[in-house]
Amino acid sequence: MKDIFFDLSVRSVKLNFMRSLLASIGIVIGVVAISSMGMLGTNMQLIVKNQLTAGINTIVITPDVVRAEPGSTSTTPTGITESQLRDIRDAAGTNTVIPIDRTNTQFSIGSVDGRGSIMGFDLTDMKNIMNVSEGSTPRGESDAIVGATIASRFNLKIGTRIKIGEPNISATRPVVRVVGILPTIGMSSSNGINTDNAIIVSDTWYSAQFGGDNVYDQVNVNLKDVSTLSAVETAIDNKVNRNKDVVRISDASSRVTSVSSTLSSLTTFILAIGSISLLVAATSIFNVMMMSVNERVQEIGILLSIGTEKGEVRRMFLYEAFILGIIGAIIGGIMSIVIGYSVVSAMIGNTAYFFLPESIIYVPAGMIIGVIVCIGSGLYPAWRASNMDPIEALRAE
Repeated sequence: MKDIFFDLSVRSVKLNFMRSLLASIGIVIGVVAISSMGMLGTNMQLIVKNQLTAGINTIVITPDVVRAEPGSTSTTPTGITESQLRDIRDAAGTNTVIPIDRTNTQFSIGSVDGRGSIMGFDLTDMKNIMNVSEGSTPRGESDAIVGATIASRFNLKIGTRIKIGEPNISATRPVVRVVGILPTIGMSSSNGINTDNAIIVSDTWYSAQFGGDNVYDQVNVNLKDVSTLSAVETAIDNKVNRNKDVVRISDASSRVTSVSSTLSSLTTFILAIGSISLLVAATSIFNVMMMSVNERVQEIGILLSIGTEKGEVRRMFLYEAFILGIIGAIIGGIMSIVIGYSVVSAMIGNTAYFFLPESIIYVPAGMIIGVIVCIGSGLYPAWRASNMDPIEALRAE
């Protein structure tokens, strides 16, 4: 059955088309702001989560105390000792255990100085876990591979020689030759090792230059079956931390939880900023609806005087607010996909997750919120119209 009051609402929107359109633009902006910001935050979360979970099968073990700087005279054990490494291997079973030496120092390439991590690995471990994008893994003691960030920053080529160490400490510094360059890792390392800003050498070369033989800065356990993660961590903890905590045991799951929580809070904050535009839109819709009520006082008086129910008058104005909301929501929804895609592409550089349900859900959510805001803004004007005195309304000019 045709609703005469809906037709009256449509007629009012058409008669005041420009005013209605301008009011709807506020809803369009609000829907676009909420949808785009929501999709941006969600895409950030999905990308980071995917990168972090790439190393979910890796357990990272570090000393529970800070290791002394190379050359320190301290006799306090400050790394993972050989005996502790044996305990870790026993607890890890058939899983791969990779001890790592690490320090941060200066280096020179030609006349240009830089600073980064120097990592020492067993040559066999290095061959098994390092996938070079150019060149090969080290074969000799003075060979090294470099991370993508260092290679790009210093325009390194295979065969480039790098002097390691602080120039003011020793006039003659050890030299390594670049034999391989690693691809960009970022946070997506499958073995829990970020090598982007690192120079990687053999463990024997590292020990000869920095000391600390048989004492390691970090030990990684690469699991064959990720479902055994908790069991292996418990076994290592029971084996190594028998009397007191001497090592810290972590994995990607804890990092995922922490980072996801932070990004979730950031997304909520971004959405809160975007919702401010809807408050402005609500004010605009309220103003338009009040103007519509004031301009149609006599029409309202006639409707009430011929027996029209108050609820029907209220419905007529709520229909008008609903129409404005639908127009703004539809336009805003379409624009949200275009603008949101552009924002994600420009700010993150990766749109692989844009059309996933977790991301695209913000478009219909923004549209629904826009319509609700419109209807909410029309409640008081509709109530005011339905409660007019018919006689007073008919006298109005």
